[in-house]
Amino acid sequence: MLKYVLKRVALMLLSLFVIMTMLFILIRLLPNPVESVAGGYDKALRDMREAWGYNKPLLVQYGIFLKRVFTKGDWGFCTSMGTFLQPVTAYIGSKLPATIYINVLSVIISVPLGIIFGIIAAVNKNRWPDQLIQVFIMVFISVPAFIYAFLLQYFIGYRLGLCPLVFGDGTDWFSWKMLHSAVMPVLALSFGPIAGNMRLIRAELTEQLTSEYMLLARTKGLTRRQATVRHALRNSLVPLMPSFLGEFIGILGGSMIIEQIFAVPGIGRSYVQSIAVKDYSVFMAISMFYVAIGLAAGIVSDLSYGFIDPRIRMGAGKTGSL
Repeated sequence: MLKYVLKRVALMLLSLFVIMTMLFILIRLLPNPVESVAGGYDKALRDMREAWGYNKPLLVQYGIFLKRVFTKGDWGFCTSMGTFLQPVTAYIGSKLPATIYINVLSVIISVPLGIIFGIIAAVNKNRWPDQLIQVFIMVFISVPAFIYAFLLQYFIGYRLGLCPLVFGDGTDWFSWKMLHSAVMPVLALSFGPIAGNMRLIRAELTEQLTSEYMLLARTKGLTRRQATVRHALRNSLVPLMPSFLGEFIGILGGSMIIEQIFAVPGIGRSYVQSIAVKDYSVFMAISMFYVAIGLAAGIVSDLSYGFIDPRIRMGAGKTGSL
């Protein structure tokens, strides 16, 4: 198990290094749009560019970049976003709370609702509740999240005036005003995961309900509800826990499109803006942030199988898994 974990972590670090190298080379080959600025900051800009080796060969620049990243955690400075020459890490840190806020709320909504409606569909298989839920699953999975976002904006925000059309200013995260402004982006982020969780729960629980051990449990005197709760439901959740853990790890990732539509001041919106204004340092840092979150979510999801289901670890010596 330990050998497998170390191998996966090493592969993740290697992937991060390769992707970071490719991004750095491609970005530095682009023309730099910031050569001078208004307000008498030209000397400060020249000094900062000199410290980062912008006037040196590409490999030397990359060496300086790696040294500053791994020794100081310094990913560069802002040129078009945030405060001029603001450290990129400070800028991203100021944008993370909004992203985490709406994504935590969406996970809190999507996981319980997905499980509840998935259970209802499974225990009522081929009946009208199951058929109705199947229609919702098909619609929510098929339609992109930005379509929901536009519909929510038009009907709930504009026509009914129930929620603000844009996100709050982020001054008080626990106020009713902030929660009220987050309703529409949270709903837009929740529809897809709710449908996905419903589909997974329905499929797994339906398989468990038709298993032989359920018949044995019924013959021992358990009612259908008791057998479902004590055995089928617990067993069906085991293979789904890694996907739930992946959702929680992915909270930091955010949604670029949803944040842009609802003007959420998060890293997803900043990522899109960094491309538009050609702030390459911000783009590089957020790109690697997304890559790290994706790789970490994959590793946690895979490793969680061994901790959640002991049978996987017991068979490690024979099958080679975990």
